[in-house]
Amino acid sequence: MCGINGFISKGQLSKETLATKIGEMNDIIFHRGPDEDGVYTDVQEGFSLALGMRRLSIIDLSTGKQPIFTDDREMLILFNGEIYNYPILRHELAQEGVTFATHSDTEVILKLYERHGEKAFSKLDGMYGFNIYDKKKDRIVIARDFFGEKPLYYTQQGDKFIWGSELKSLRLLMDERPGISDKGLNHFLRSTYIPAPYTIYDNVFKLEANHCLVYDLKTHSFEISPIEEEFNIVDEKHDFATAREKVKDLVRESVESRSISDVPIGTFLSGGVDSSIVSLCLSQMTQERINTFSIGFKKQAYSETDKSRLVAKQINSKHHEFIIGEEDLKNNIHEILLNFDEPFSDTASLPNYLVSKKTSEHVKVALTGDGGDEIFGGYNKYYVGKLNKRYTSITPKFIHNFIMKRVYPLLMDKDDKRGRKFQIRKMLNSVNYEGNYYWDIISLANSENQLKSLIRPELHIEDLYREYKQKLKIDKPNSLTAYRFIDKIISLEGGMLTKVDRTSMMNSLECRAPFLNKKIWEYTNGLPENYLMKGWDKKYILKEAFRDQFPENFLDKSKQGFGSPVGDWLRSGLKKEMESYIETDFLKAQNIFNLNYLQSMVKDHLSGKRDNTFTVWAIYCFQKWYVNTYLN
Repeated sequence: MCGINGFISKGQLSKETLATKIGEMNDIIFHRGPDEDGVYTDVQEGFSLALGMRRLSIIDLSTGKQPIFTDDREMLILFNGEIYNYPILRHELAQEGVTFATHSDTEVILKLYERHGEKAFSKLDGMYGFNIYDKKKDRIVIARDFFGEKPLYYTQQGDKFIWGSELKSLRLLMDERPGISDKGLNHFLRSTYIPAPYTIYDNVFKLEANHCLVYDLKTHSFEISPIEEEFNIVDEKHDFATAREKVKDLVRESVESRSISDVPIGTFLSGGVDSSIVSLCLSQMTQERINTFSIGFKKQAYSETDKSRLVAKQINSKHHEFIIGEEDLKNNIHEILLNFDEPFSDTASLPNYLVSKKTSEHVKVALTGDGGDEIFGGYNKYYVGKLNKRYTSITPKFIHNFIMKRVYPLLMDKDDKRGRKFQIRKMLNSVNYEGNYYWDIISLANSENQLKSLIRPELHIEDLYREYKQKLKIDKPNSLTAYRFIDKIISLEGGMLTKVDRTSMMNSLECRAPFLNKKIWEYTNGLPENYLMKGWDKKYILKEAFRDQFPENFLDKSKQGFGSPVGDWLRSGLKKEMESYIETDFLKAQNIFNLNYLQSMVKDHLSGKRDNTFTVWAIYCFQKWYVNTYLN
C-alpha cells in the first residue's frame, strides 16, 4: 500500500526543479507509505514530468522498490494498492515467456500492460491506483480499481496536469486557491460526502472507479474510459442450496486471497455479520490465533463490544478491545477531519480512525467487513425501499401529509440516535410518491427541500443525480438491484471507501475488504433478489451460508452501526467552536448559506430543542474544512 503523485508540464523544467516539487508532494503524504519513497523525472522536447510515490511495504519487502521498469526501460510504473490474483497472472505471463526481476504485484501489472495494453486491467482483482509511463507511445496511463477502494485525483492547472492519491498533494502545485465547486458543495450537503468524479474544488476531479485515464504527451490532451462493464446481470440458474454453497466458497476464497502478506495481519471485528464472517474465515485458514480488533464507547448506548467478544471467544482470537470517550474525540477530531482534504461528515470516520490507530500498533494489514451490505443487500434503506413502494400504493398522499404534520413531531427524541424512532423518521422523510425514493434516501444530511433552504438559491443544483441516472439508465429505482447499483457508484466509492482509506492510511495501516471482489459482485447480481433479501431478512443468503458456524440466532441480531455520538458532543465539547462557525459576520463574508435558516437550525440543536444531528454535524465539518484548509 502506498500513495502516488505525478505532474506533467508543457514547459521544460529542470530535473532539479522536478525532483524538488515531486519530493514535496511525496512528503505531504508520508503517512501513506513511511517505509520508503520513489521518484522519477524526465525532460523531453515539449514536456517535462515527475512521478513519485510513498511505499508501505506489504509484499516483496526487499525487491519491491518503485518505480519498476520493463527490461528495455521504455515503460515504468508507480503503484498504490494490492493485486490479490497476481500469483495467477504472474504464472500466466510466465507461460507466455515473460520473465520477472521481482516477486511484487507491481511488476506483474507492468508486464501485463506491456503485453496486452490497458485492456488487460480488467484481469486485475484488487484495489489500486497507479500510473504507467509508456515512452514508446508517449503517454501516461492512470487507472483506478473496480470499486474505488484506492483514491486518485487529477486536475489541469494552466500548463500543468497534476494527479495524486490525496488532494493535499495536488494543492501544493496549484498557483491559486481553486474555487468551491457548486456540485461538490451540493453533494456534500446532501450526502455527507462527495462522490466521483467531483471534489469540493472547481476543475479538480476524482477519477471514477473502474476507469482509466490516458494522457497524450504530444497533444497534451487526455481521454477517460471505463475499464470493463460493471453492471452485467447474468442470470444464475442455481437453486438456493447450490447458490448458498457457491457464496460460501466465493467468500472463503476471497478472504484467503486477501490474506497474502509478508507482514502481520488481523481483522476488524465489530460483532456484525460481515466482520464476524471475515474473522471466522481467516481464523480457519491459519494454525496460529489471529488478532482481532474492536472499539466501543464509554457511553454504553453506543457500544456493542459484547457481540465482538462473543465472536472472538468462539474463534479463539487474540482480541484487542479499545474503549473511547469524548476526550479521545477532542484529542483527534481536528486531525481526522482535516486529513480528508475536503468536507466529509460520516460519523463513523472517528471510531474508524481510532481503531486503525490502535490496530496499527499490532499489525500492518487488517481485513474488514466493508462492502458486505452493498454486495448482499444488507442496508435498512433497502427494505425501507420495499416499504415505500408498498406504502405509497395503499396510502393516499393526503393521509401521509396528515401523518407528517401530526405524528412525525411525536417521533422527535434526542436520545434516540439510531433506534426505532430514528428509523421511522428516516422512512417517513424518504416517502416519495414520484418514484424518487432512493435518490432521496441517499441524502443523509439534507433533503432536496432542506438544501434549498440552507444555501443561497444561485448555488443550488436541481436534479443533482441526473448524470448518475443516465449512466445507470435508472431514473426511478424500485428494485434491490437498482439500489445496489446506485450505491456502488455513489455511496460506496464516495463515502464508505473514502472513510476507510483515509482513516487507515493516516495510521499507515492497510485495510482489505474481502467482500469487494468482482466475482462475488457479479455472482450476486445474477441471483434472484429474494436470495439476498427474503421478506425483511437482509443478507439472507450470506447468513445462511455461514449460519452453522455461529451460535443460534447470532447472525439475526441487528447491529447498531459504527457511528459516534456527535450530536451530544456538539452540545458539549464542540459547542463553542460550532457557535463560532455560525456568527453573523463570518456567514456574511462566506456568502454560501442562508443566514437565518442556518443559525436557527443550529441553535435549535445546540439548545436541545430539536435533534438536527446529521445536518449540524455536516455544517460543522464543512466549516472546519473551510476555515482550516480552504482559507489556509
